[in-house]
Amino acid sequence: MTRAGEPKSLLLVDDEEGIRRVLSLTLADAGWRVRTAENAEDALAQFRAQPAPVVLTDIKMPGMDGLALLQAIKALDPECEVILITGHGDMDLAIQGIKLDAADFVTKPIRDDALDIALSRARERRAMRRAIREHTEQLEQMVEQKTRQLIDAERLAAVGQTVAGLSHAIKNMASGLEGSLFLLRQGQEKDRRSYLEEGWEMLEANVGKLKRLSLDMLRFARPEELHPAPTDPALPARQVAELLRPQAQAMGVALELDAPEGLPRANIDAEALHRCLLNLVGNALDACAAAGFGPAPAERGEGGEGEPGCRPGGRVLLRVEALPGGGVGYSVRDNGCGIAESDRDSLFTAFFSTKGAHGSGLGLMTTKKTVEAHGGSIHVASNNGDGSEFIILIPGS
Repeated sequence: MTRAGEPKSLLLVDDEEGIRRVLSLTLADAGWRVRTAENAEDALAQFRAQPAPVVLTDIKMPGMDGLALLQAIKALDPECEVILITGHGDMDLAIQGIKLDAADFVTKPIRDDALDIALSRARERRAMRRAIREHTEQLEQMVEQKTRQLIDAERLAAVGQTVAGLSHAIKNMASGLEGSLFLLRQGQEKDRRSYLEEGWEMLEANVGKLKRLSLDMLRFARPEELHPAPTDPALPARQVAELLRPQAQAMGVALELDAPEGLPRANIDAEALHRCLLNLVGNALDACAAAGFGPAPAERGEGGEGEPGCRPGGRVLLRVEALPGGGVGYSVRDNGCGIAESDRDSLFTAFFSTKGAHGSGLGLMTTKKTVEAHGGSIHVASNNGDGSEFIILIPGS
C-alpha cells in the first residue's frame, strides 16, 4: 500500500562521505530522489526548508546524533518515517530508536535487500497512517454535517456534547486501528503468525465499529422510514439469535430464545426490529462479559486457562410474545453487570453510553427511535450488579 502520487524521496544523513556517495547511487538506481546531509544540524535545516517523507540517518555522528535528530524530525512532522543506520555493536541504540518511533533500522555493512525492505515498510506505514487519518477526518466531517442537520431540525439540544462524544468514539477507534497496524507490522517483521492473526482481528473489529457508527449516525439523523408488513413477529428474534449465538458461545454466555411457533402476524418492519434486537442482545452479551462471565475451563483451550477472573454462568434470554389487540412484545434479559440507577434515566438520551471508550451512545437512541416509529415504547428494568431487562412493546395497528 503506497500513497498515490507521492514521490520516492528521502533525506540521507551520514558523516562519512563515502557512505553518502555509495548509498546515493544505490538509492538512485532504485528510483529514489536523494538529498544528502553530512551532519544532523545540516539535515534539520534542510528538513525545515523542505520536509522529506523518509529520512535515512546514521545514529553515531559528531555533534547531534541520530536519535536526537529522530526526535527533532518527529516534533516537526510526526508522519515522517525515520530509518536508522547502526553498527552491529549498537543494537541497544537501535532499540531505543524504535521506542522513539523510528520506522526501522539497518545495520552496517548495509545490504541492498535489507535497505529495500526497510524503505518499503516505511512507505507502507506512511500510507496506512495517511489512510487512517483521512478516514477519521471523513467520519468527523460526516458527524459535523449530521450534527448541523440535527441543529436545524431542533432534534438535539445538547449538540456540543454530541460532537464531543462522537469525536471521542472516532478517535478511540482510530487508536485501535493504529494498534492493529502495529501488531501486523510486528508479526511481519518477526514472522509471528499469532501477531498477524491478532492484528487482523483488531483491524476487522475496529473497521466494523467505524461502519456501525456511520450507519447509526445516518439512521439517527434522518427521518425513520418504516416498511411495515404482516409478519411473523418471531422472525427477527430467530434471526438475531442465530446470528449472535456463535459469538455468545465464544464468550461463554448461554443465548436462549423463547419464541413460540404460530404467533399471530403483526404489522411490523422486520428488518428495522432486527436491528433493534441485534443491538439489545449485543449489549446484553457485553454486560455479561463486564460482569466477569466467560468460557468454561474446558472451552478455553491450552490447559483450560482463560481470561483471569472469568466464570461460567452468563445467560441472555430473548423472548417474543403476542399482546392483546394484535400487538407484540420483545424482551432481552441478562444476568450481567446491570445498570446503575443514576444512569438509567440517561440511557436513551444525549448519546449516553455505559461502555466508556467502547460505545458511542447511538445504539439505544436509534433503537428507541425505531420503536417509537412503530408507535411503541421501550422500557428498562435493572439493578446494578444484578442484570438488566429491556422490553419493547409494539401495539397492534
